[in-house]
Parts: sequence; structure tokens; C-alpha cells
Amino acid sequence: MGSADDARADAPAPAAGPDVVIDVHGLTKRFGDRTVVRDLSMQVRRGQIYGFLGPNGSGKTTTIRMLCGLLTPDAGGGTCLGYDIRTESRAIKRYVGYMTQRFSLYEDLSVRENLEFVGRVYGLSDPVGAARAAIARLGLEGRSEQLAGTLSGGWKQRLALGTCILPDPQLLLLDEPTAGVDPKARRDFWNEIHALAADGLTVLVSTHYMDEAERCHAIAYIAYGVLLARGGVEEVVRASGLSTWTVSGVGLNDLGARLARTPGVDMVAPFGANLHVAGRDKALLEAAIAPYRSDPALSWRPDRATLEDVFIDLMSRAEDNFR
Repeated sequence: MGSADDARADAPAPAAGPDVVIDVHGLTKRFGDRTVVRDLSMQVRRGQIYGFLGPNGSGKTTTIRMLCGLLTPDAGGGTCLGYDIRTESRAIKRYVGYMTQRFSLYEDLSVRENLEFVGRVYGLSDPVGAARAAIARLGLEGRSEQLAGTLSGGWKQRLALGTCILPDPQLLLLDEPTAGVDPKARRDFWNEIHALAADGLTVLVSTHYMDEAERCHAIAYIAYGVLLARGGVEEVVRASGLSTWTVSGVGLNDLGARLARTPGVDMVAPFGANLHVAGRDKALLEAAIAPYRSDPALSWRPDRATLEDVFIDLMSRAEDNFR
């Protein structure tokens, strides 16, 4: 079996520069009679952190696997790192780091041994030195001899990221990498992702967390296989057209149930001790809440729609479309 370096010699490295790294159009994937991804188009530019959001079963992982050549689309096509995703998947894989949801390294090897092993699999000229550099970059020095199986979720995540960037990929695909990780570990992880992007690495990351989505340069939201929104965070919020009010006071559960059945109210969601009430038609929304505005037990104020408001609204509409 040839090394990864030998395999890389079969195709030229992707051209450097501020170009489009992912450019796909009309991607569709079916499993049996179920369409998991339907007519999806997207572009990602070099050095971007692109957030890919949506509920479980929405088609995010399937899309990521099509982008990096692990799955062939049933319709549509495009390029990843300048290579055709249908006919040049082998070339794509050589320059992509893919971090899956589950920890998949050897738990009975130490952090250092895992990194050195991966370095040898990739045919790196100095796997020991590459492992040492990854350990230093990711703050793993004090745990280099610890068995991977004994690491906490956050440290396992760092180790997995280290193996992904060891062969110096040009594109990093992260499939819900921070699921089950504590907030501090998530923040540290994102700081490192931004540092990698600043060095020119392009990152496509799927996530359920709104605070993570807001740290991306651009986002896309997919539900039931359909891409419903894309662009910068502010752009996506603005394009939703949601007018939003925040209400606090007593009896919010009953109020929320009544408002959810009222024409003009498209989204009602609790946020802490408040309710967010939103609608796509400002006049209809204000007419809907007018009967409750004079209630002295309630306090109303106009508010800005949040990314979470937008996604709750998108999800409610996507479910109807799916049915």
C-alpha cells in the first residue's frame, strides 16, 4: 500500500489564493425512496468558516460526505478544491481533513502515539516532529503520554482536531465536533478554528449551537434535505423578515399557547423568563398582540429577531413542506 504522500503525487495540489473552495449546484441524494438532500447549491470561499445548521436527520452529514467525495450525488454536481466531486473524489480526499461526530482514534494509545501513528499513515517525512508540533499548538503537552481513552470529551476533541490538521489539509470538514463538550472546551476549540482560518484553512462545520453559528463567517440552514437560508448571520436574520416582540410577566405559558393559535403570529418561543413573539407580517403581528398589550401583568417591548428565532421559524415551515 502506498503512503498518502505517494497518493498526493497523483494530482496537483489545489491552487492557492482567495478563490472558491466549494462550488456545488443542484445536489440531490436519495436512499431508497427517501430524498435526503434535494437540489442543494452552495459556495464557500477560501479562509471562510462556514456554518452548516439544521436538525438531526436534515441531510447535513450526507451533504458533507458528498462534498468530500465519500458519497456520489444522484443529481447535481460541482467542485471541491477545484476537483470535480463526481469524478475526482480521490484527489479531494487527499487535501481534506474530516472530523466525525464520534471519537475514532485508538483509545489504548497515548495522545503522542495516536498522532505519530496518523503521521505515519499519511506518510509524513517526520511524523514524530509533526506530532510534537500538533501537541504544542493544541496545548496537549501535559497530556501527551495520557491514554486517549482516559481523556475527557474536550481533550479528545483537541486530539481529534490534531489528527485532522496533521497532514496540512486545505479544507477542514467538522461534523458536529463539539456535541457533548463543556462550554469552555467549545470556546477553546473555536478559538483554534479561527486561528486556523486566519492562516488560510477553509472550514465547513455543522453545529446545533447558535453561539457557534454566530462565530461563523457565513451560515446555511438545511431542514429535511432542503437548503432554506444562507449568507452572513446578519443577512440571514434580516432576510427572514421577522418582526419580534419580547414579553415578560405572569401567565406566559398560557399566553404563549393562545398566541401560537393567533393569525399573524408565526413563532412563539420561551427565552429564560420571557417569551419571544414574532411574525413575518409586522402589521398582522401587532394586531395579534394588541389585545394583550394593555394587560398590566405583562410588559412588552419591540426587539430584534435572533438567529434562534429565525431557525425556529424556518423549522416550523420546513416541517409543513416535508409533510
